[in-house]
Amino acid sequence: MQKLLIVDDEINIRKVIKEYAEFNGYQVEESADGMDAVALCKKNDYDLILMDIMMPRLDGFSACKEIRKTKSTPIIMLSARGEEYDKLFGFELGIDDYMVKPFSPKELMARINAVLARHSSGVKSGNEALVFDGLVIDIIARVVSVDGQRIELTPKEYELLFYMVLNKNIALSRDKLLSDIWGYDFFGDDRTIDTHIKNLRNNLGEYRDFIVTLRGVGYKFEV
Repeated sequence: MQKLLIVDDEINIRKVIKEYAEFNGYQVEESADGMDAVALCKKNDYDLILMDIMMPRLDGFSACKEIRKTKSTPIIMLSARGEEYDKLFGFELGIDDYMVKPFSPKELMARINAVLARHSSGVKSGNEALVFDGLVIDIIARVVSVDGQRIELTPKEYELLFYMVLNKNIALSRDKLLSDIWGYDFFGDDRTIDTHIKNLRNNLGEYRDFIVTLRGVGYKFEV
């Protein structure tokens, strides 16, 4: 089981993230300040760290800098500060992603999955794109191109493509797609998935056949 460290001085934020993370199969540890987070990282190994910026004793940027001296653990920064300067500074320190508060816990889970998938496949930088013939998917930039032309997707279409690509060649049931992308508290049915798949295929043009229908089961991204 992969282990996450949540570092945030707001207990309610830690509680929400922990609930979603544990539901998605992660083991979770918590810390309320940067100093404690650095100490925990010296003693333990984590698969990913979620780090707030504004915290007592030691801010998130300083904590990341200290952790990076000894560990290459993936880090996603969580902050109410959405200025470009803060994001760029974070990436210069070696973080893997940056989310601005308030954020969707479901999107956060998707980003956690993406960062862990990149690291497990040996991709260290956030600038790499996934290429399937003329279909190019830049996960960090949230950009999808077909034969060199950028296409516009709805947030859920992007999440659906993103999820299927990271689980390529794996059969995905409609129930699993609903649960992992829309969330376990979503009240919908199979038509939700089918409609989004139809729209996504239309956007992918000649590469629509990468999304294969598994009759009576669901779908898979097949390459």
